[in-house]
Amino acid sequence: MSAVSDRLPTFPWDKLEPYKKTAAAHPDGLVDLSVGTPVDPVPELIQKALIAAADSPGYPTVWGTPELRDAITRWVEHRLGAREVTHRHVLPVVGSKELVAWLPTQLGLGPGDKVAFPRLAYPTYEVGARLARAEHVAYDDPTELDPAGLKLLWLNSPSNPTGRVLAKEELTRIVAWAREHGVLVLSDECYIELGWEADPVSVLHPDVNGGSYDGIVAVHSLSKRSNLAGYRAAFLAGDPAVLGPLLQIRKHGGMMTSAPTQAAVVAALGDDEHVRVQRERYAARRTVLREALLAHGFRIEHSEASLYLWATRDESCWDTVAHLADRGILVAPGDFYGPAGATFVRVALTATDSRIRTAAHRLTP
Repeated sequence: MSAVSDRLPTFPWDKLEPYKKTAAAHPDGLVDLSVGTPVDPVPELIQKALIAAADSPGYPTVWGTPELRDAITRWVEHRLGAREVTHRHVLPVVGSKELVAWLPTQLGLGPGDKVAFPRLAYPTYEVGARLARAEHVAYDDPTELDPAGLKLLWLNSPSNPTGRVLAKEELTRIVAWAREHGVLVLSDECYIELGWEADPVSVLHPDVNGGSYDGIVAVHSLSKRSNLAGYRAAFLAGDPAVLGPLLQIRKHGGMMTSAPTQAAVVAALGDDEHVRVQRERYAARRTVLREALLAHGFRIEHSEASLYLWATRDESCWDTVAHLADRGILVAPGDFYGPAGATFVRVALTATDSRIRTAAHRLTP
């Protein structure tokens, strides 16, 4: 029997290690802009909520506390413009990555079923299909896909890695097409709070879905908007006919968010101020990095939202990675996200103000 690991591609980040060593040898140290991991403090009100719930000796529930479900439903309506969201429309998950990786398996997909995702995309969409032994297909426009056997359609707006935002009209057209063909839409909206030159819209908005959640589920995370990557806190919102069975499966699998984390999420979703402050930090870093990259001869495409700049010098992405590593700067090669990224690199905004300024200085002609 083939090992499960044999179904998976080589873990891409291992390929970056030699370049990381080169960048780390810079006299003034490494500026790591390769991974979008938060570096700023967890907001104090969230830390206090976590600490207050630290004495949690019993098992938490997979569906979360009523307070958590209340917080999610309120946020989805307040922030995304969704309407008539109930507890049946929401489901906490243990960070969004595990959800993406295991969702096809939990949906019962397998050989003969197809999972589709953008041509430039987070690699875990493909990993999820491979784990389930399902087929996978990349698209430029999902409505041009052959719907035969297509069971799961991933959308990602704002995009990781490109920062592209799908317009409301585009989302509406895609949702209508998917419903016509009986295809489940999963919309990864984890960067929706980080729109810079565009205002991202959720598939949960009634202008997109016509007031119905049938056949659509949105994925949201607190990792970036609240600096909670270390907490593993995310949730789904959408079609109860999808979330109900998922809840039962996840109960059997013990896929539960810790009780202190649940309390922290309640605090995080109930406060907009810390999100505003964090957005301002990223906006300032984005301005500094963008200007430095342009001055250094890069071209930046899309990048109207999210935590990254999608940049190119019209050469092999690995040549660009090496060029920047020689300057002590580590970035992610675009082909991590698909062959279409072969001449691009993804530059993360997730470094301290000081290190961002250092990177900009090293890029100064």
